[in-house]
Amino acid sequence: MMPLVLAQIGESNRIKAFWGQEKIRNHLENLGFTAGSEVCVLSKTFGNVIVSIKDSRIAISEELAKKIMV
Repeated sequence: MMPLVLAQIGESNRIKAFWGQEKIRNHLENLGFTAGSEVCVLSKTFGNVIVSIKDSRIAISEELAKKIMV
């Protein structure tokens, strides 16, 4: 298990867990980041991580990507 921020670009991963306060976990779940979901890192630029999840592209901060374990 590793943080999403360390995943290779273009590599598909499954979300295993989240770390952080309940507010952060709820926010991630509202964006579609749920345990078991498949996520792919599309790019990493300027402190942001752009991911593909559930047919959507979402940009999240590197700090938030460190709280998502794949």
